Amino acid sequence: MLSRRRFLSVAAAGAGALLVSPRIAFAHVATDRRFVFVIQRGAADGLNIVVPYADPAYATLRGPLTIDASAAPHLDGTFALHPALAQVAKLYADREALFVHAVASPYRDRSHFDGQNVLETGGTSPYQMRDGWLNRLAAQLPATRENAIAFAPTVPMALRGPAAVTSYAPSALPQAPDDLLARVSQLYEQDAQLRPLWESAMAARGLAGDAGARQDPASLGKLAATFMARDDGPRIAMIETGGWDTHSGQNARLANQLKALDTMLAALRDGMGSSWSKTTVLVATEFGRTAAANGTGGTDHGTGSVAMVLGGAVQGGRVIADWPGLAPHQLHQSRDLKPTASLDALISGTASESLGLDPERTAAALFGRTAAGKPMSGVVRA
Repeated sequence: MLSRRRFLSVAAAGAGALLVSPRIAFAHVATDRRFVFVIQRGAADGLNIVVPYADPAYATLRGPLTIDASAAPHLDGTFALHPALAQVAKLYADREALFVHAVASPYRDRSHFDGQNVLETGGTSPYQMRDGWLNRLAAQLPATRENAIAFAPTVPMALRGPAAVTSYAPSALPQAPDDLLARVSQLYEQDAQLRPLWESAMAARGLAGDAGARQDPASLGKLAATFMARDDGPRIAMIETGGWDTHSGQNARLANQLKALDTMLAALRDGMGSSWSKTTVLVATEFGRTAAANGTGGTDHGTGSVAMVLGGAVQGGRVIADWPGLAPHQLHQSRDLKPTASLDALISGTASESLGLDPERTAAALFGRTAAGKPMSGVVRA
């Protein structure tokens, strides 16, 4: 015989979603602007995402990994976009996307775990901070509701902290029959502790609709839009993507990763409808990859990479880069793209402009130091 608590967990899982901290509650919100952070876990190769085809050292360093500039959409006279990012290229042409190249967090070593911790917490060194910058951003909005959601099985480090957040992830389990759900609802009707959790789970299930049962990129983008497009929905979201650690066979693997990202972003754009005009999406990774190809058709852990900012609210059609060059003497430690832009400054500037917050106060709340530099401005339209 199932215990009441076990019965709840089984039924909720079969409802088509895994809920972590299932406290989804929708109420009046003070802003209609949206900010989405997409993390690329694994260190994405910025040199082959936004390709510096005009740099004379690029083709020599990349060897068999060189992207053919004649087959890639040109962004300007220096950079081209990986051909797999077809929808992102359209956003760029519509001035709804920009790229910040040679960018990095303060982290300068090459551990995925440490690098992701620095990126997500906003510290200067691993495990220095106990909460995430995205949670601190959520705390800058009026505390009338849960303003933030992660589309992930657990709340990522960037969203952990005192501000109330929630998470939602698709499940591969079959949908629970309506009769089972009705019986569980009846079972918990008089339970003051578990009834609100069950009601939140059912509310999230209804919001997810048919997108909640699938885990492909298009469905994930549609799922995120389902929540974010609501007038009373969350205003901050985080989406996790993995698989960017391309030590070998990079050409095919990176193309597949970028196609999936492109598909997800397009589904998010299409699902947002009119709300897309007030949406900003920031895509970033923990660090880049080596400038030179290795001996197995891939690249190793590096330093500088590229970040993307997309959305109907973005002042796009630009590549922002203080380009350091790829000649041997121009590389970081003679092997990596040298960072010339601060990812922290990009985050604080983009997040504050996206949500209509004061940039300096936002930077202080998110990173708490002057070392991050002045928040990058002019990313989002006023």
